[in-house]
Amino acid sequence: MQVFLCGIPAIVESMKRLKIPSLILSVGICLFAGALGSFFTTPSIPTWYSGLIKPSFNPPNWIFGPVWTTLYVLMGVSFYMILASKAKKHLHTEAVQFFVAQLVFNILWSAIFFGWKSPCLAFGSIVALWILILFTIMRFYPIRKAAAFLLVPYIAWVSFAAVLNFFIATLN
Repeated sequence: MQVFLCGIPAIVESMKRLKIPSLILSVGICLFAGALGSFFTTPSIPTWYSGLIKPSFNPPNWIFGPVWTTLYVLMGVSFYMILASKAKKHLHTEAVQFFVAQLVFNILWSAIFFGWKSPCLAFGSIVALWILILFTIMRFYPIRKAAAFLLVPYIAWVSFAAVLNFFIATLN
């Protein structure tokens, strides 16, 4: 119990430095990107997407919402950590640019796959998204390792989504 209590001052000090409005804004930006993507996705699920031939490892539709919501929150926390860092300006600027680029490609993939109903073109865009996430992780790592590690579930899920996208494009 004493070991636990010894860590409390450090936690309290960390909480003092946490800028809640900035954290909420960072997470909100990512959730907003997800909402933009769902603008293209949601109408296509019961119609076009349900008619596609999918591989046997395709998860049930209900899993995508909770997974993406969790990933957007992790992305927002990661982004906040970078914005709050005291990194050198050029490192900070590059990291933010890559983060914004991958976020744009995240939305773009939804628009291409579900909006344009083009799995083949979407596959090219998800490969570009994967590369941008990797570069984002590589730019975040020297600034704040925890921020980079928070993006690992995201790149893992996008890897799975890319394989799924490939199979859907091949089967249809």
